[in-house]
Amino acid sequence: MIERIAGMQRFALVGALVAVSAFFAVFAPGFARAANFAALLLNNFALLAIAALGMTLALSIGAIDLSLGTSVDVASLVFVGLSAHQVGVLPAMLGGLGAALLVGAFNSALIAGLGIAPFLATLGTLFIGQTVQQLATDGGQPVYLLNAALPPLFSELAHGTLLRLPVPLWIVAVLAIAVHLALARSVFGRQGAALGAQPGVARYSGLPVATLTAVTFVASALIYGVVGLLLSSMVKAYVPQAGNGYLLNAIGATFIGTTLSPSRRPGVMGTLFGVLLISLVANGLLLIGWNFYWQQVATGVLIFAVLAVSFVHNPRFR
Repeated sequence: MIERIAGMQRFALVGALVAVSAFFAVFAPGFARAANFAALLLNNFALLAIAALGMTLALSIGAIDLSLGTSVDVASLVFVGLSAHQVGVLPAMLGGLGAALLVGAFNSALIAGLGIAPFLATLGTLFIGQTVQQLATDGGQPVYLLNAALPPLFSELAHGTLLRLPVPLWIVAVLAIAVHLALARSVFGRQGAALGAQPGVARYSGLPVATLTAVTFVASALIYGVVGLLLSSMVKAYVPQAGNGYLLNAIGATFIGTTLSPSRRPGVMGTLFGVLLISLVANGLLLIGWNFYWQQVATGVLIFAVLAVSFVHNPRFR
């Protein structure tokens, strides 16, 4: 019986992927072309997948990280700023990731050190990050890099290839393996799962809750920082608050991904499937001609539908 329920949960997501793909293959001009799918993976899937992997770490301990956009944006700002001063791509990358790390450390201090709830702490970080960006850019002005001033290899992060595959997809694969090993094959993952499932029991059992929380938020912020670097390389600019555009979709994809688990735990494979589903919808509706706002409505309805089917077949909700 349990195996049958688990199969129905998986069917909710896999069935949605098949149904969405079939629908757009018929009604969206050019959707089924290989060139469109390649563009979808690079432009819709890759950056959101990386952001969602960071969110998967946070959700594994029962938290939602609303500061995702702040980590993305500060990494982008520092990366572009250092690149504009011709310090070299590697130092600029390290500077951007270091800025994201500071965001994660700040969250950790608030949550693990002061005991503030993750939702409230990261919400505060989000507001602080928005203000800092406005002050640093004269009210939120983008910072563009001229092609002549770009340091060598700057654009290769987002537009380069390795063994004929785009570099961002290699980064997705590496991070996906790393996050999977952390969650499924390590003491950190097992303890984090216990904290996410039963936080009270985890605390009374003597698990290092503060350390788990701190490590998780720092690691998540570093992953978000990678998104900031790739985004800057892709558009050759820093765009204030662009990172917030990934927040809701990353949360939605991560929760959709939990339907692959009988225990409704977040996992890498489920998250990537969730990201793929959201990316397919965005790409297909764009080809059909729906504007951005209706795309968001359709994405929200689809998330509700997948989760609803999963809940219906979960004995905990019967």
